[in-house]
Amino acid sequence: MWRKFSFGEFHPPFLARGAVKFIILDLLKDKPKHGYEIMKDMEAKGGGLYAASPGSVYPTLQMLEEMGYVTSRPEGSKRIYEITPEGRKYLEENQEAVEDIPEPPDPMSLPFAHLLRPEARDTMQELHGLVVTLVRAARTKRLHRPEQFQQVREVIARSRKEIEDLLSK
Repeated sequence: MWRKFSFGEFHPPFLARGAVKFIILDLLKDKPKHGYEIMKDMEAKGGGLYAASPGSVYPTLQMLEEMGYVTSRPEGSKRIYEITPEGRKYLEENQEAVEDIPEPPDPMSLPFAHLLRPEARDTMQELHGLVVTLVRAARTKRLHRPEQFQQVREVIARSRKEIEDLLSK
């Protein structure tokens, strides 16, 4: 569903206007889900770099329901959302827009990553985890003050220096 792109093309927001409705419809095409489940699936599809907020998901679900593309029903304390035949048709008609939704970078998609030893792949996964942590912190405004950015840069610079020193031995 999400097309691949390089690190160079990644810049927030990486979802185009209107993409959330296509992502939600695509997530609902296989089985009905409640809102929190949709948000968790969106985060998983985004590789942790995109975490949907209730403020973007629930209004979109309401809009999709008003358009006749989704129905909902109460189930306990939650609402379950299901794609309608009209929603499936709309999704099919807009398949190109769905395919244009960028997929977040995956360190294992780098050229020849599959040829690396497991230890190297594990190290790359840690680096990817650091990127996810920083993107999330910046998105949620936990990382926003200039002195925070400076401290993070200093930690990264020290780490890089330590790694360079380790590798030069």
